[in-house]
Amino acid sequence: MRMAVAPLQDVLAQLRRYQGDLVPDEVKLYVRDVHEHAVRISDVIDTLREMLGTALSVNLSLVTLAQGETVKRLGAWAALLAAPTLITSWYGMNFSHMPELSEPWSYPLMIVGVGGVCVGLYRLFKRAKWL
Repeated sequence: MRMAVAPLQDVLAQLRRYQGDLVPDEVKLYVRDVHEHAVRISDVIDTLREMLGTALSVNLSLVTLAQGETVKRLGAWAALLAAPTLITSWYGMNFSHMPELSEPWSYPLMIVGVGGVCVGLYRLFKRAKWL
């Protein structure tokens, strides 16, 4: 729209300033009126362009905010899965010289420990509103 109105505005401004006898005075009044309308239309186009830019900026901000919430949730779930993975990988190593392997209560204690860590992380992330 701006590309259509700007040249028209320039031509009408030149016609309005024209001092020759080719354009009668009655027509100059109409040219002045049309030029003023073209200027107003150009101003409206500029205003709409600024409003569109603002709307796009707000939309981008909302998308970024929603993406940040998603990343927080994924990070919390990754931490919940990383804790038991770390503990079970430690006990899953293939050697027999770990003192806690010979104790009868070590396996149930490890299960309770993994569960406790998971519950603790879950509560922490729930309180922080990440989950």
